[in-house]
Formats: sequence, C-alpha cells, structure tokens
Amino acid sequence: MENHASVTSLVIVLIVAFLTPIILHRFRLNMIPVVVAEIIMGLIIGKSGFNIVHPDPWLEILSTFGFIFLMFLSGVEIDFSAFAKNKKKDILPNGKNAPNTFLVAIIVFIGIFVLSFLLSYFFVWAGFIDNAFLMTLIISTISLGVVVPTLKDAHIMKSNIGQIILLIAVIADLATMILLAIFVAVYGEGNNNTWLLLILFGAGVLLYFLGKRFQNRSFLETMSKGTVQIGTRAVFTLIIVLVSISETVGAENILGAFLAGVLVSLLSPNPDLVQKLDSFGYGFLIPIFFVMVGVELDIWTLFQDPQILLLIPLLFLALFISKLAPAFYLLSWYDAKTTVASAFLLTSTLSLVIASAKIGERMNVIDANMSGALILVAVIASIVSPIGFRKIFPKQEGENPKLKVFFIGANQLTLPVTRELNDQLYETTVFHTQQDKIDKKIAESLFKIIELENYSLETLKKHNIFDSDILVVATGNEEQNAKIALLAKELGVNRVIASIASPELDEQLKEKGIDVFSVLLSTKILLRALIESPSVMRILSNQETTLYQINMNNYKYHGILLRNFPFTGDVIFVRIFRGKDSIVPHGDTELKNGDRLIVTGSREYVDELKRELEFCDWC
Repeated sequence: MENHASVTSLVIVLIVAFLTPIILHRFRLNMIPVVVAEIIMGLIIGKSGFNIVHPDPWLEILSTFGFIFLMFLSGVEIDFSAFAKNKKKDILPNGKNAPNTFLVAIIVFIGIFVLSFLLSYFFVWAGFIDNAFLMTLIISTISLGVVVPTLKDAHIMKSNIGQIILLIAVIADLATMILLAIFVAVYGEGNNNTWLLLILFGAGVLLYFLGKRFQNRSFLETMSKGTVQIGTRAVFTLIIVLVSISETVGAENILGAFLAGVLVSLLSPNPDLVQKLDSFGYGFLIPIFFVMVGVELDIWTLFQDPQILLLIPLLFLALFISKLAPAFYLLSWYDAKTTVASAFLLTSTLSLVIASAKIGERMNVIDANMSGALILVAVIASIVSPIGFRKIFPKQEGENPKLKVFFIGANQLTLPVTRELNDQLYETTVFHTQQDKIDKKIAESLFKIIELENYSLETLKKHNIFDSDILVVATGNEEQNAKIALLAKELGVNRVIASIASPELDEQLKEKGIDVFSVLLSTKILLRALIESPSVMRILSNQETTLYQINMNNYKYHGILLRNFPFTGDVIFVRIFRGKDSIVPHGDTELKNGDRLIVTGSREYVDELKRELEFCDWC
C-alpha cells in the first residue's frame, strides 16, 4: 500500500507540473512566472489545499535533484561577459551620457546589501528572528529567474538600464550564494571547517582548466552526437563530483551544484547543450521541486500565528525598501518612473530565499513557520514585482531605433549594399583606409565613408567601430578580416559578418558565432541555382518579390496563431526558424518571441511588418 501511495503522489505531482503552463497559457496569465504558478498549484494539492499529495522517498529524491539542478542552472544563467567594461558610450534618450553599467551596478548592490544588513537588525530587535546574517541574505538576494525573462519581455535587455538591472541581479546572485556557503560553514556543526571550502573551490578551478584544455577537441565534437552525448555526460559528472565534494567538506550540496553551473558558464558551452540542460531541468526535475515546495507549505498554520501575519507584510516592505533606496542613485541618469520600476523588479526573489529558508530550518536557526513565511513572501514578491515593473516602467516613445550597420572596407561589394538597405531601418557607415580606386568626390556625395589611418585596434576603437549593431568586415585581406571579426565578437558586437574564402578560417569564425561569406562561394551557389531553380532566383533578385528575414521581438504577438494574425498587408510567411528548427507555417502555427520569420511580399508591406515585429514600444 505504501508503494502504491508513493506512485500515486508522484503521478499527481507530474500531472500538475504538466498542466500548470497550459493553464497559464489558456487564461493568459503570462505575468506570473511558471515556477511561482507551480508553487501555487502545490499549495492547492498539498497541506494548504486538498492534501492529496504526501511526501515520500520518490518525491523527496526527485525534489532534491530538482533543487540541485535549479542551483546548477542558476550558475549557468550568469553571463560573465556582462562584467566587461562598457564597450559603448551610448547617449540616453534624455540626452545624457549613459553611465558605466558595471560601476553603477556595484554601487547599487553595495547599497542594497548595507541597507539589508540594517533592516535585518530591525527584525532581530522585533523578535522575528535571532540571526541577522541569515535575514541579511534573504533581504538582499534577487531572483535572476524572474529578472531575466521580464527584461527580455520588455525588450530592454541590451539597453543601458536593462544591463544595469541585470548586473545588479547577477552580482546579488553570486554574492548571496557565496555568503550562504559561509553562513553554513560558520553556523553549522563544523564551525571550524570554513577553510575546507577552499578544497571545493580548488577542485572547481582544477576542473575548469581541465575542461578548457579539452573543450575544442575534434573527437569530443564527434562524440557529442548520436547515443554518446559526451557533453551532457560531462556536465552531469561535473555536477555530481562537485556536489559530493561539497557535502564531504561540510558545505551544502547546492553550493557544489551552483559552482558547477558557474564553471559551465565560464567555459561558454554550445548553445544546443545549454538548451538540452534547460529542457531536462525545467521540463522534469525543477517543476517537481517547486510543486513540492507548495505541497509542504501549510499557510493555514502560518495564518494562525499573529507574529507571522505581521512578519509577511513587513518583510515584503523591507525587500522593496532595500532595493528602492539604493536605486535612487539611478536618478542621476534616469527619470523617477524608470528608477521605481527598476526597484520593483529587483524586489523579486525566489530560489535563494527558498534555499536559505530550508537550510536555516534544517540548522534549527529558524522554525518551520518562519521558513514557510519566508517562502510565502518570496512567492508574493515574484508575482508582484514583474507586474509592478510592467505597470510603472515608462513606455518608449518616439521613432523606432535604427540598427547601426558599419562596413569596414569600401569596394564594389559593400558600397552597393549600403544603397540597397532600407534607410528607415538601418544607418550605414563605411570605413576605409584609402580610396585609390574610387573617385573621392563622387564617393563622398553618394556614400557615408570615413577614412582610417589603418586597421589597428586603437584606430578602430578611436572611431567607435565596435559600437555597431552589425559589423561587416570586407577588406582585401581575409586574415585581417578574421582578426577584426574575432576582436569585434570578443568586444560584444551583436552580429559580425566577415569576407572569408579560406575553409580553415571559415570554420574557426563560425565556431565563434561569426557569419561568413565568400565571393567565390556565392558565385558558385548563384550559378548552380540559375541552372537548377531559375524561378527561385527570379524571386530572390526581384526587389518586390524577394525573401526577407524578420526577427520576432514584439511580445504583443507572442503566442498568436497565424490565422489570427491581425496584419493584413501583402505578405506571405514562407518559413519560420525557431532555434535550430525549421517550421513550415500553417494557420495553426503559433508565433513565438525569438522566431526568425522568412517572408515575401511587396517592399512597402514588408517594411511595415518589420517595424511592427522587430521593435516594440513596450507592449
């Protein structure tokens, strides 16, 4: 009978985890993070609701693995390239110079941590908790899992304010996780074993250099396909090894998992591998953990305790105040609405609060009621903060921004393209060292050409060439093209296109995410297409019927079926690329943010559709 009950509870939890995102989609509750909805569903089927699910060994093991994998993916989410210094000296819409994102983020986080420390002593003084260290971690932590998707939905991830908010969350995530490990070492049973954490971090450094050495070996690329999937095996081995070392030295297993995620992030894994890990984690293990958090939370018991009832609003207020006061530093560059909205989003907190609450309860630093209250406040904050951000954040007004396309090299290939690009969507500039073969007066009257002394790094930086959205490198020297392209990618240029004919350089650049074109290859493809598919070539070469790519960035159309798409212009959807998938569009095909749409139609309507889908005035 016990085994039967165990399987029944597991089945119920899995069914609930499966239905939760469907219910959110059906009732258009996109403002609620899925993980929060899973906790709410757990409340309904657990102690606070119908009480039809009971903890058992199966669920306990899977929930623990889910928590470990959640901490691992939290480490993977950290983009360390965000810590690089400002590559662009942007001008804000209000005319002010954009601030240094890293410096501002550091200052704001220090303010958050100091204020959290002071507020934690208020809770100690009021008798809610005895440990100010733990309360400081709970108040100062910020949930990357809520911040990242909210910034993406708002289409401000790459903006200056978006980068500041993201960096504050990243720094908070890293700092609070490290401090949580120190908390466990200091207040745990092994009070004198803090130094043993060095063994864990030493193992992490060793594994990093080992992974770096074997990362680009060709035999590993071969073994990453089919039934071998060596990359996935390596990641799970890394997680288990660091988790076991973490437990051996007396630290929490989640610290080892988080460190494993950080190492994977530092090694810049293949995006396909990250997608597989996300799919496995958020598709199976992590939903079980969050549903079980709700199952084990007894809110009726919490509400019977007057002290807990008072704690919940006070703690939520502390979360907001600790973010709002330091955020006022942003008023030097941004308006009040942007500042308050940023504070609202930074109030979101979830995974690390749950981790801190469970660890504190296990170490008898707090009781079960206090642990439940902390988790409940985290759930409320994760619902309220993105909604508050959406409501307060000012709408972006004015014209849609043009993409800056910079060409390095003025020649018969690049110059005509600058004339063909739509000047309503693209701002083009050509950089060249000399114009021997071009009549200078004619060139200056027809094209925007800036002369360079040379193609050195100092010269390129001097002319802010790496401030472009798209950089096309087409000098007469392909080795120089490759060098500049690699440098541009390292310095954060979003899209880099290089003229390369050498197969070796071609492969090297493609591995770094650089698009490559070759005049010789293009000519061969063109000739073959003219022989095999002359009608297709007529479509491609005709301005009114050619194919266009539109990147779907407007969240207003996310989830809409093509048959319900309100755009009535003279445009036909030919193909939809989603990740590595190629989708043939039908009436019941659902558009999703991030889709790359291949369309054909008249230039006028395509441009209108492009403006509508690629740019969003904060829907």
